[in-house]
Amino acid sequence: MNEQRSPGDRRTEVSQADRRSPVVGPTKPRLLQVLGPGLITGASDDDPSGIATYSQAGAQLGFSITWTMLFTYPLMSAVQEISARIGRTTGRGIAGNIRLHYPNWLLQAIVVLLFAANTINIGADLGAMADALGLIIGGPHLLYVVFFGTLCVVLQIFLQYTRYVSVLKWLTLSLFTYFGTVMVVEVPWGQVARGFFVPSLSSDAQFWSTVVAIFGTTISPYLFFWQASQEVEDQHANPRREALVKAPEQAPRALERIRLDTYVGMAFSNLVALAIIITTATTLHANGVTTVESSSQAAEALRPVAGRLAFAVFALGVIGTGLLAVPVLAGSAAYALGEARKWPVGLGRRPMEAKAFYATIALATILGAGLNFSSINPIKALYWSAVINGVVAVPVMATMMLMTARAKIMGEVTVSGALRLTGWAATLVMAGAAAAMLFSALL
Repeated sequence: MNEQRSPGDRRTEVSQADRRSPVVGPTKPRLLQVLGPGLITGASDDDPSGIATYSQAGAQLGFSITWTMLFTYPLMSAVQEISARIGRTTGRGIAGNIRLHYPNWLLQAIVVLLFAANTINIGADLGAMADALGLIIGGPHLLYVVFFGTLCVVLQIFLQYTRYVSVLKWLTLSLFTYFGTVMVVEVPWGQVARGFFVPSLSSDAQFWSTVVAIFGTTISPYLFFWQASQEVEDQHANPRREALVKAPEQAPRALERIRLDTYVGMAFSNLVALAIIITTATTLHANGVTTVESSSQAAEALRPVAGRLAFAVFALGVIGTGLLAVPVLAGSAAYALGEARKWPVGLGRRPMEAKAFYATIALATILGAGLNFSSINPIKALYWSAVINGVVAVPVMATMMLMTARAKIMGEVTVSGALRLTGWAATLVMAGAAAAMLFSALL
């Protein structure tokens, strides 16, 4: 782990270093150098729970729902870019900034709900990964739950930060399996294009429930907290980087890197979601299978209609995306709770330097794994997790938008123009989605 340097030491190093260094931000960024927090965040959005949502959308509504990806991409990109800018500009995560500038009751409510939703999501993801492995090789479901949960915790606690980030980047390759499934099924691309570019609406309640579920899955609070905190981690790991409020001269290159990283990462996320919808629409919907309750059920349903290869590729993707998403879910909960409680936080710290932070990661994963040993219905639990996420997203997004307009917080790097308008549009969309989810839950 890199030693922590004082701001004065880092400023001296910046003045002596090559200003073209990709650590600060190259004049013409190279894609492989700048991809990091945005890529990992976007990829982790396609977790096994998200795969189940997209699979159900494709199975139930076919190609007519693909247009939603055109709308989620700009909204998701804007919110995640704003999240990253908060971390890079202030040198603190979202929870840390809320603690300093907003009422304590708001912070505590957000952190409690985020932890609860993430824990349920972790449990569902671990269960889906265990199911997928069981479908491929057979064996005891609960043993696989324990294995995957332990592996995720061990990697986060004991692997050096820079190596851990490399592992996460490599795990994003698992998402290419879903492009592979599209390649092995016969897709009617004319119908796909029509559904993608010509939105079709319906008065059916199930249709709008699916639309709400897609938006709730794509724009999730844990992604905001994770990407902001990873910008802070990268800043600590790279001595030449400083919080932009203290070093506004780094802003042009830093913001260009964040924008490219985020737009590529979110495009990757949305293309994978689109591939899953297309695969299940081509195979399941076309063959009359319209109900899918989990990612493993989607994989199993693919076997008779799309062949063993598509089934195996889809199932392996569930495992790979779960290994990527579970650490992000546990980590974002730990960052939020740690910043709220003023604990030392960060995956760049040694375990004994941030005991409470790492204990929170372990606790969230253990509690999530424990749900698989209980009588709780994982599908119902996941539904309520989506409701909680939808409720939490709105105040978090509204607070972020207010935060990024304040020079007291953001210095010279406030958010304005098209990005600000798109961020508020995303907030309004999520407010509508949250209202629809709550209305549906009450009914």
